[in-house]
Amino acid sequence: MKQILVVQYSQSGQLIEVLSRLIEPLRAAPDCEVHVLTLRPRTPYPFPWPLLRFFDTFPEAVHLDAPELEPLELGPDPRFDLVILGYQVWFLSPSLPVTAFLKGEAGRRILQGTPVVTVVACRDMWLMAQEQMKSLLATAGARLVGHVALVDAAGTAGSFLATPLWMLTGSRGPRLGGLIPRAGVQQEQIEATRRFGERIAAALKTNAPLDADLLKNLQAVRVNTGLIASERAIRRGLRAWGSLLRGLGPQGCWRRKPALVAYFLWLVLAILLLVPLGFLLKALLGPLRRKRLEAQRTYFGAPSGE
Repeated sequence: MKQILVVQYSQSGQLIEVLSRLIEPLRAAPDCEVHVLTLRPRTPYPFPWPLLRFFDTFPEAVHLDAPELEPLELGPDPRFDLVILGYQVWFLSPSLPVTAFLKGEAGRRILQGTPVVTVVACRDMWLMAQEQMKSLLATAGARLVGHVALVDAAGTAGSFLATPLWMLTGSRGPRLGGLIPRAGVQQEQIEATRRFGERIAAALKTNAPLDADLLKNLQAVRVNTGLIASERAIRRGLRAWGSLLRGLGPQGCWRRKPALVAYFLWLVLAILLLVPLGFLLKALLGPLRRKRLEAQRTYFGAPSGE
């Protein structure tokens, strides 16, 4: 009997729905037993978010300052044939509860030597978060064998307002008669994630090796090369602002509040300027950098590939 662990944390419930569809074929397979672990921070994160609390969380998120979790209820020495790890993206980083699992002793014990498939559902800016995920998994001794990235149907421009409004109000929209589109991943995309579960179930049934070929040729990810430079630049800025705010005090400290206002203005300007600039540079320099862009597409799409 193959043992599969699904690790999840979701505030809106979207990621849990994605994972539920993905693992349906595994639950139906007679030779698979699926265990679901929902991470529970000792101090819960609100949803919808109060505005100040939302932005006051980013310094710890970008610096991977793991919060405390409630004890993992998996027994003293759990062993799994595969871990499916679903995570949200917070400020171009893995969400803090997932960071806590990856850095915690219990999580590392589970992940040591274990193949892992990561699953993300977010805006289309997930590349830097997955880079950090790769590093955390490697430190834990895990083997990344697959990645699935589902992105908002609203696209880069549409989700600029749609996603934050969803986080701050709890409502996906649409708003203003559709001027601000509905936030979140399309239901058709969610339903189609069954194909990944079917491929995994087939591999487990035949005892095929769980390696980088596991989810190849299933369109598991789409790499938007126009966002690579923008994400890198914004990530550097987030770390600099995060260091400043952490130096002013812990979350909730009044000394952070004036700096948070300045950070918010910087973030809006950075997204409004750097993201279009990234696309413009891609359009102007793309023909000259085609080989480099293809190499980046291959790198960021690994291990599943586009």
